[in-house]
Amino acid sequence: MLRGFYTAASGMMTQQRHQEALGNNLANINTPGYKADQATIRSFPEMLIQAQGKKQLPVNRNVHLPISETIGSLNTGVYVQEFVPNFAQGGIRETNIGTDLAITQDAVPDETGGIFFRVQNEAGEERLTRNGNFTIDGNGFLVTNQGYYVLNNAGTPIETGGRDFTVTDTGMLHTDTETIPLGLAYVNDVNELTKEGDNLYDGESIAVPADAEFTVLQGFLEQSNVDAQATMTDQLNAYRMFELNQRVLRAYDESLGKAVSDIGRLG
Repeated sequence: MLRGFYTAASGMMTQQRHQEALGNNLANINTPGYKADQATIRSFPEMLIQAQGKKQLPVNRNVHLPISETIGSLNTGVYVQEFVPNFAQGGIRETNIGTDLAITQDAVPDETGGIFFRVQNEAGEERLTRNGNFTIDGNGFLVTNQGYYVLNNAGTPIETGGRDFTVTDTGMLHTDTETIPLGLAYVNDVNELTKEGDNLYDGESIAVPADAEFTVLQGFLEQSNVDAQATMTDQLNAYRMFELNQRVLRAYDESLGKAVSDIGRLG
C-alpha cells in the first residue's frame, strides 16, 4: 500500500512541474523569439514482483512455473525527465522599428538545423538567440533589450555610432560610413542547445552554410511560438491529472487509516 502512496505522489509532483512549464510558456507568449518548452514525462523502471518465499525470479515467461509464482511487474510512478524547447518558426510581426530584426528560415541543410543571432552575455561569453528586439545603447552599440552586445560575423560588438542603419535580407548592416555583416550562426541540431535565461541558448555553432535559404527582415519581429489555446488545454489536462492522483492518494490514506484502526480494535 505504501508503494501506492509514492506512485500517486510522483504523479502529483510531475503534473505540478508540467503546470509550471505551461505557465512559463503563457507568461512569455508576448516575448519575441521565445520557444515554448515541452515536458517529456517518463515512468520509473518497472519492478518485478516475486512471490514470497520463492528463491527464483520469474524472469522467463517461457518457463512453466506455478501460477502463484508468475505475478508480473509493477510501475512505481512517473517523473519529468527534461524540458525540450520547440524550435518551430514563430509568426512574423511588423513593427516598423529599424532596430527590430527577424530571421525567417526557408530551407536549411539539416532537418533539425536553425539560424540564430550571435550575442554576448554579461560574462562576455557568446550565446545565441532568436529574439531580434534590439536597440542602440548610450555608446552607440547595437544591444538586446537586456543590454547584451549583438555581435558581427567576427565575434565583436556592432558599433553603429548612434546613426541610422539599414539591414539587407542577407544580414549586411549598412551605416553611412561602413558595412558590417551581422553575426549569424547555424546550429546543425537545435535540440542539442542548452536553454538559458533571457531567451539565450548555449551550444556549438558554425557559420551559416552557403546552401541555407533564409531572410533577415528589418522592422519585423519573430513572435513567440506558444499556442495559447493548446497551452490552456494542456493546463486543464494537467490539473485534472493532478486532481486524479490526489484522489488516489486520499483513497490510500483512508484505506490505511481503516486498516490501522480495525486491526487495533481486533487486537
